[in-house]
Amino acid sequence: MNKVQISASILAADFSQLGREIELVMAAGVDWIHFDVMDHHFVPNLSFGSVVCKSLRKAGINAPIDVHLMVEKPEQYIEPFAKAGANLISFHPETTQDIAGCLQHIRSHGMQAGLVLNPDKPLSLIREYLGSIEHILIMSVYPGFGGQSFMEESVDKIREARRLINAINPQIMLGVDGGIKDSNISQVVTAGADFCIIGSGLFHAQNYQEYIEKIRLLIR
Repeated sequence: MNKVQISASILAADFSQLGREIELVMAAGVDWIHFDVMDHHFVPNLSFGSVVCKSLRKAGINAPIDVHLMVEKPEQYIEPFAKAGANLISFHPETTQDIAGCLQHIRSHGMQAGLVLNPDKPLSLIREYLGSIEHILIMSVYPGFGGQSFMEESVDKIREARRLINAINPQIMLGVDGGIKDSNISQVVTAGADFCIIGSGLFHAQNYQEYIEKIRLLIR
């Protein structure tokens, strides 16, 4: 990968103008659009599902979409998001009895597959699956709500994940999600992240173009 990929989390966007918001951040230089899918069971919040993805595709939004499933029984969400036009789906390994089956189901629909680790979950939980995924997402907050502060202790975990990826499957993208802003993004990239999800840090900025330009200068 030639540059760090930036994915904009639409949880922080203005949903009354969602299509326009996505067009603006993509024009500003964002690489992906990030979906935080919450079911009010695995996490204490409820967000949105595949219908939003389908609507955006129907409206002509062609940006790559990565989906973070914060849900119980993620296998039930894979086909709907595949049909809606998602490009990458990541899920938490503790939410299913068949991790390998879920990964295979995602890839069988032509999407990239990933696994997500909460701050209290070790990398050993996903080590055996590193040959069959394209993405690891390290949570630097506990998921469920936007606008949380970055957990500094996540940096050591990012470094550990990078070492593991380099040793086993260097093609995996290492993502970080939670409280990523201009004040800490260089820290996580230096630690080894090459896929950074930004929500409120971006969508609360007065000028998306200037903010992304600033981010790119910090991580080049």
